[in-house]
Amino acid sequence: MELINHLIKRRKQGNKVILWTCRCGERLNEAVEWCRQFGLEFDAVNENLPEMIEWFGNDTRKVCADVYIDDKAVNKPEYHVPYKEVGE
Repeated sequence: MELINHLIKRRKQGNKVILWTCRCGERLNEAVEWCRQFGLEFDAVNENLPEMIEWFGNDTRKVCADVYIDDKAVNKPEYHVPYKEVGE
């Protein structure tokens, strides 16, 4: 729940959150609905933000983001999720 709460807070601050997953069809719908039940909405799901699609003229294969959070990544001690803001 800590990550979900972190992402909800970031959205309230004006950040955009994209769900990028290998899930599709019903499994994707289940994942989006599960997050929604905890109050997490996404600005895009398995695609770039609409403004990025418009800027590039198509939906590029890589999602444009400043921060990527990968649940399958190796956890290194110097990285902390959720990321802390300066002054927190």
